[in-house]
Amino acid sequence: MSHYIAFLRAINVGGHVVKMDYLKSLFQDLGFSNVETFIASGNVLFGSSIADAAALEEKIENHLLKSLGYEVTTFIRTFDEVAALARYRPFAHADTGKTPTLVVGFLKRTLAGPSKKLLLSMSSEIDTLNTSGREIFWISRNRQSESTFSNALFEKKLSLQTTFRGYLTIVKLSMKNPGTAGGS
Repeated sequence: MSHYIAFLRAINVGGHVVKMDYLKSLFQDLGFSNVETFIASGNVLFGSSIADAAALEEKIENHLLKSLGYEVTTFIRTFDEVAALARYRPFAHADTGKTPTLVVGFLKRTLAGPSKKLLLSMSSEIDTLNTSGREIFWISRNRQSESTFSNALFEKKLSLQTTFRGYLTIVKLSMKNPGTAGGS
């Protein structure tokens, strides 16, 4: 049994409101164990005997489309991958400023070549972007609402879908004990 976290795009934004109890039941319908939601932004912890993350993503996306009536792009990470993200330092201490906002974006594949170069070119005096593996790291020295960078801009420029989570959410998820989930 492997333990995963699903980061869902389009949950409780843009008029797509989903109660967490209902979302939990949708994952249980798929036969997953130890299902738990974490805050209402589309983070679901679960166990599965399926070891192929891409197959899990497709299975969840198909079920959510059928159940909710709209596309919910799903990004799967193992607990170990999330724990590594919580420890990873994508920016030098000098880059962080006084009170930055650090956000992690999830991708289906690693950015490379021209796509990576395009992402990095979107950095500005307010925003610094970096990427490692299948994640984007975005530090904003102001509030995100004052930024010139956004999820929508990223998706438009790179023709890729992503979903972003605050770094503190990643840290809190990394501290969950896989296999003992059950509530929330």
